[in-house]
Amino acid sequence: MAPRASSERSAAEDRTLAIVAVSVTTAAWGAVPVILRQVQMPTLGFASWRLAIGAAILQLALLATGRRLRWASVRRYWPGGVFYAADLVLSFGAFRVTSVASATVIGALAPIFIALGASRLFGERFGRRELVFAGLSFVGVGLVAVGSVGSSAWNPVGDLLAFGSVASWTAYWLFSKRARLDVSALEYMATATLVGALVVVAVTAVGGVSLAAPQGSDWVWLWVVVLIPGTLGHLMVAWSHRHLEAWRSSLITQCQPVVASILAWVLLDQSLTPLVIVGGLLVIAATGTIVVRSARGSPAERADVQLPETRSVDPAG
Repeated sequence: MAPRASSERSAAEDRTLAIVAVSVTTAAWGAVPVILRQVQMPTLGFASWRLAIGAAILQLALLATGRRLRWASVRRYWPGGVFYAADLVLSFGAFRVTSVASATVIGALAPIFIALGASRLFGERFGRRELVFAGLSFVGVGLVAVGSVGSSAWNPVGDLLAFGSVASWTAYWLFSKRARLDVSALEYMATATLVGALVVVAVTAVGGVSLAAPQGSDWVWLWVVVLIPGTLGHLMVAWSHRHLEAWRSSLITQCQPVVASILAWVLLDQSLTPLVIVGGLLVIAATGTIVVRSARGSPAERADVQLPETRSVDPAG
């Protein structure tokens, strides 16, 4: 019984760490829309540099751990990089064209599709109470969306880009969840980021957008995005995929528009209407309840997902 108890404690600790990792990353991602408003260079140019530097950092991290990028990984996990690149371009464009609240709230609808996909692909199950609180969270998202439409920064084109990012983000999240059954977080993100960088740089070049190096303060914002929400954030989320259900982890990211809206109000003077405030509080309360229930449940109660046997994940995964 002792080894089993030890294993259950280890699984519980990993689950708690996964919840913390996704929560911290969500806060970091919430700051990205506000940062992008400070950037002067073209969106595609910024995305190209962000992915290229991120890819270089992850390749160096692989080498530092005695590994290198395998061609087999590129052949198997390249779709993750394409989905990653598509989401980055679409979401960055939305953040710079429409209001921060509107873009982030539309993007926060992705958990609906992720939950449906996770149920079909991974057999994830949802309790009735979880569904109720998830529904309340979505209602809160809707209130923030409605409350932000009247903003002077709102633009329908940006909203269309945001809807496109919902599709690409859902595909990326579910593909990454599946990939993490077979590969470590570092190797997967090194692969996805490299492929994503190649895709975005190619699109930028073909589109005639300048790939000139950032100037002045753009360098500062670029490194902030590369290191924190980019490299570190995506690595933590990739790691969490193996220890937390896809629907729960994606639901935590529902708090991203709340963080973004508050920062936009404080730093960009974008208004917070009563609906945005009420909706934001509802999102935080409902999501927080689900997170607390997930962390407090017994190991048996938390085993909502039966994952297939892994093949090549290393011990650090």
